Amino acid sequence: MMKIGNVSLKNNVFLAPMAGVTDLAFRIICDRFGAGLSYTEMISAKALSFSDKKTNALMQTDNLPTAVQLFGSDAAIMAAAVCEVEKHGLFTDINMGCPAPKIAGNGEGSALMRDLDKAERIIGSVCDKATKPVTVKMRSGWDSEHINAVELARIAQNCGAAAVTVHGRTREQYYSGKADRSIIKRVCEAVSIPVIANGDIFCAEDAQSMLSETGAAAVMIGRGSQGNPWIFRQTTELFGVGQVETNPTPEERISMAIEHITLLCSLKGEHRGILEARKHASWYIKGLSGAAQLRNKINTATRLQEMSSILRELL
Repeated sequence: MMKIGNVSLKNNVFLAPMAGVTDLAFRIICDRFGAGLSYTEMISAKALSFSDKKTNALMQTDNLPTAVQLFGSDAAIMAAAVCEVEKHGLFTDINMGCPAPKIAGNGEGSALMRDLDKAERIIGSVCDKATKPVTVKMRSGWDSEHINAVELARIAQNCGAAAVTVHGRTREQYYSGKADRSIIKRVCEAVSIPVIANGDIFCAEDAQSMLSETGAAAVMIGRGSQGNPWIFRQTTELFGVGQVETNPTPEERISMAIEHITLLCSLKGEHRGILEARKHASWYIKGLSGAAQLRNKINTATRLQEMSSILRELL
């Protein structure tokens, strides 16, 4: 069991927010495999304030334990958006870690780590308005010369945040190099609220070593879950009974890929579902014999039956 504020969760292994990935279909599957909490794709507070239909659709939860990740740079707009978020999600996560140029270049995401006064106003405004727990996701800093996750985490705690997530890379690194676990450990030592550790968790053993090296309360798995929802079951089993279930067979991977794609099509319609399924299909079959030769077929498939048949060629 894990608690964030007054919210109880079934475990401390979470699905990270990933743009274009953590839609409802992906979250349903990861929940089935044991994710204790799932985060939506990034949602613009400004778009939410305009009652944008596409933005509201991103907040579908299907009664899953869900945090809605908000991004923005205006404290008033961010605070107003919380009211909408709490109609849909379990609680609000403030994005202060996204490195994408279109986000950071607009003064949002990881750019807020360069202006801690503004970051403090945003966190304070959101926490004052929220009735449910608020968390903050950050990186280690903007670049190697400005490592300030400890300072931002303390600000978040003082403003009333219930937990913080730290990705052990700077914005300058994007996803290159290795995540620095030492900065996550320093954050854990600096605050009393739960710290969620993020970065380079690709197997259950990575998650276990992350917790033991940092003292974090939970792990957040991003890229390691792509095409691999089994990582949640394996990690919770390692944490619980000290051993990991066997890796899925090729047959299980193909079956899960088809189930995932079918769910996407049922939620979004076949045309859109298949377009969005192409990346997921490639992730599920990565490393399987013959997968490379099928990628072109996958990327030109337009129908569910066609995609399913292509995947079954690997069996």
